[in-house]
Amino acid sequence: MAARKPKVIVTRKLPDPVETRMRELFDTELNLTDQPMSRAELEAAVARADVLAPTITDRIDAALLDKAGPQLKLIANFGAGVDHIDVTAATERGITVTNTPGVLTEDTADATMALIMAVARRIVEGANITQAGDFKGWSPTWMLGRRITGKRLGIIGMGRIGQAVARRAKAFGLQIHYHNRKPVSARIAEELEATYWESLDQMLARMDIISVHSPHTPATYHLLSARRLKLLQPHAIVINTARGEIIDENALADLLAGGKIAGVGLDVFEFEPAINPKLLHQPNAVLLPHMSSATIEARIDMGEKVIINIRTWMDGHRPPDRVIPAML
Repeated sequence: MAARKPKVIVTRKLPDPVETRMRELFDTELNLTDQPMSRAELEAAVARADVLAPTITDRIDAALLDKAGPQLKLIANFGAGVDHIDVTAATERGITVTNTPGVLTEDTADATMALIMAVARRIVEGANITQAGDFKGWSPTWMLGRRITGKRLGIIGMGRIGQAVARRAKAFGLQIHYHNRKPVSARIAEELEATYWESLDQMLARMDIISVHSPHTPATYHLLSARRLKLLQPHAIVINTARGEIIDENALADLLAGGKIAGVGLDVFEFEPAINPKLLHQPNAVLLPHMSSATIEARIDMGEKVIINIRTWMDGHRPPDRVIPAML
C-alpha cells in the first residue's frame, strides 16, 4: 500500500508548474481565487493540514497556531522573509518552519538598480508626461535629473541582496559604502571596493543614495527613524526593496514633500498594501507594487524550494531551508 500523501494547503495561487507538481506529490488544496485567506479560513487550514504553505500575506501568529491540529508539523513558507510567522511559537509547538532563501537575490538587485535609475533620472515622470501627450519638444534645461556615476551609494544590510546590488552599482561607477552588523570578508570588501561604516548615522549623513536591504526584525523596525532620516542630505534619494517597516514612512513622506530629500524609490510600504497618501502624488516618488522579485523564474524557483522542503520533511530528514528562531 502506498504511503499516505500529506495534506498540504497552499494559501495563494502559485505558478501553474508549481501547483501541478505539488498536486502530483502531495494531497494538495490550492487557492484557485488567489484572494488572501481570511482569519477563519486560515484557522480551518491549520486545523486540517499536515503542511501549510503560506505567503507574506498570511499572518501566522501564536493565536493562529493555537488553532492548529496535532498533525500540523511543517509550515513551508513561499518566500524568504518570515516576519509574518511567529517562528518561536511554531517551534515550541513542534512545528518546523522553512523558507525559500537565495532565489530572489538577482531579481531584487535588478529592481533596486532600476529604482535608482528611475528616481535619479526621472524616468517615470518623463514617461508619464510623454504618454499623456504633454511632450512639447526637447529643451536644454527641462527634465534634468542627476548622474549616478561617481555618486556614493550607502547600502544598509550587506547580505546576499546587498552584495548583488553593490556589484551592479560598482559597474555603474558608484562608490560602495555599507552598514552591517559586521564587516563583510576582506575578499568581498576588496572586490567591491566597499567602505564599512559601523555608525549608521555617520554613513547616512554622507551618502547620495541609500538602499535598504535589511530583514525586518524587532531590531530593524524603524531603523531609518525620523531622527535618522533628517541626517540625509537634501540631494539624497532613498530606495527600499526590503520591508516597509524598516523606514518611518510618515517621516519619509514629510521630508520628501518638504524638499528635504530629492526622491524615493519604494517597492514596499510600512502598512502595505496601504500607502501613505503624502507619497502618492509626489513627482519624485517612484512607487512599485511589491514586485522586485516578480519574475516567473523566481516564482518557480521559490515553488521548487517549497517542494524540496516538504519532500525532505516527508522523508524524515531536516529540511534544507529550516528557519531557526532568533533565541536559539
